[in-house]
Amino acid sequence: METQTVTNPESAKPIELSEIKRKTKYSGKVLKTTLAGAVVDIGLEIPGVIHISQLQSKPTNRVEDVVEPGQEVEVWIKRVDAKKKRVELTMIEPLALEWREIDRGMVVSGKVTRLEKFGAFVDIGAERPGLVHISEMTHDYVKTPSEVVKEGDEIQVQILDVNRRKKQIKLSMKALE
Repeated sequence: METQTVTNPESAKPIELSEIKRKTKYSGKVLKTTLAGAVVDIGLEIPGVIHISQLQSKPTNRVEDVVEPGQEVEVWIKRVDAKKKRVELTMIEPLALEWREIDRGMVVSGKVTRLEKFGAFVDIGAERPGLVHISEMTHDYVKTPSEVVKEGDEIQVQILDVNRRKKQIKLSMKALE
């Protein structure tokens, strides 16, 4: 059996279906719309499919309310099944970090989104922000988190613990000092 390859217009090297990675961003053209979603040409051997639930983050009643045939759209790869020759796409930008990708000990960058008297919440690109407890900010005594960080600060943190069931991420700044 011969493997079919196509050329991605952005880079001049052939792309095989099995080499396409999740979360890769593509520009494409809507070929047609159906009740269940849209078919989009992203320059591969087969067009990709966007389910109606993946057109936007809020609920969608009609596909035509969001996209029309011939429209240029930005999409991300959601899933690829090379055996069935199926490419599932989404127009909802994927999270930078998914729960299964977050591990104890990882060092990540994030933005302080909220300060509380017990610590600071930091957006690290996951579904939910992580918490740097006041005791994990620095080795010195800290009376309030605002002594160390302010809302909007970009900081480096280490992941201390991940509770996927409770959807909690515990972070530390002092572990990196």
